[in-house]
Amino acid sequence: MDTQIISQNGNHYNALVGQIGDLLQQGRQRAAYVVNNILVQTYWQIGKYIVEFEQGGSEKSEYGSKLLDKLSKDLTALYGRGFSRSNLIYIRKLYIVYQINETVSNKLNDNPLSIGETLFHQFPKPVLSERLHWGHYFQILKSDNDLEISFYTRQCEKENWSVRELKRQMNSMLFHRLALSKDKEGVLAIAEKGAEIMQPEDIIKDSFVFEFLGIPEKEQYLEGELEERLIKNLESFLLELGKGFAFVKRQYRIPLGNRNFKVDLAFYHIILKCYVLIDLKRGEIEHGDIGQMNLYLNYFRKEVNTETDNEPIGIVLGAYKDRIMVEYALDSINNQLFVSKYQLFLPDKKTLEKELERLIEKS
Repeated sequence: MDTQIISQNGNHYNALVGQIGDLLQQGRQRAAYVVNNILVQTYWQIGKYIVEFEQGGSEKSEYGSKLLDKLSKDLTALYGRGFSRSNLIYIRKLYIVYQINETVSNKLNDNPLSIGETLFHQFPKPVLSERLHWGHYFQILKSDNDLEISFYTRQCEKENWSVRELKRQMNSMLFHRLALSKDKEGVLAIAEKGAEIMQPEDIIKDSFVFEFLGIPEKEQYLEGELEERLIKNLESFLLELGKGFAFVKRQYRIPLGNRNFKVDLAFYHIILKCYVLIDLKRGEIEHGDIGQMNLYLNYFRKEVNTETDNEPIGIVLGAYKDRIMVEYALDSINNQLFVSKYQLFLPDKKTLEKELERLIEKS
């Protein structure tokens, strides 16, 4: 009888199974969220115990502390995995770098691990986020710069990065690439709040990094091949472009009179509410490339935009650019047109760190 009822109400039964499945999935996600949050707060408290023990005795607060060696062996023997020496180093650092609420121990202000505070002792300590789990913090704490740590914490929250995405952004030196286009106040702002997209300039990086394409630096390639690889790696490309980009079309056709032009890549930016056109150049950007993008923007503004769309944005991306030529080529252009570089390999970390330090010290 029960089987007959189920067969007669097949659609309702399938809906029931679906509802139960959705509920279970939500419950498991909430449980994982709670467990991760408790684990991070527990690690913060453990870090607090370690630091307070060091400060109460003769131990020096440094990475080479013998205390961590002994703790690792004893805690692993008692409680199993999770207490390797490297894990304890980051657990201890979690407490030193982050605050868990508005009450922060004053005696930690001069800790030797937080290089960022030697530059900006007035900069507030980053706050633990309930949305990040230990895997995120383990990666973020590999940095010794408070500004960088705060930026990646905020950006992980805003863009819901996975640990894999976070690692990619840190390896590509995203914070430094964004910070170098700003003044001291701008650097402090993105460190405290993350990257805010308020105007077209906020989506432009000093250079875009396409290391995910796997093209060796000296390999010869055509512009069409670069475009093809970007489309095949669209998820990574969108991550590099940043929040808000939605892919529209490749080789977007622009008919003008008896001629057809094509812009390499067309996107729509959901936050800025406008089209973003990208043209790729294999070598150095020429003044004609800038003029051509200006033509595309004029077409989109008059023929494609609706009443609800804002002015379109054009980005010419090349392997090299002559800053003086670009300055003159952009002069008197009223459209929102930007010229930037791309590189096929990860940027040099030490060089970018030195440039950022020089910017901060000059301001």
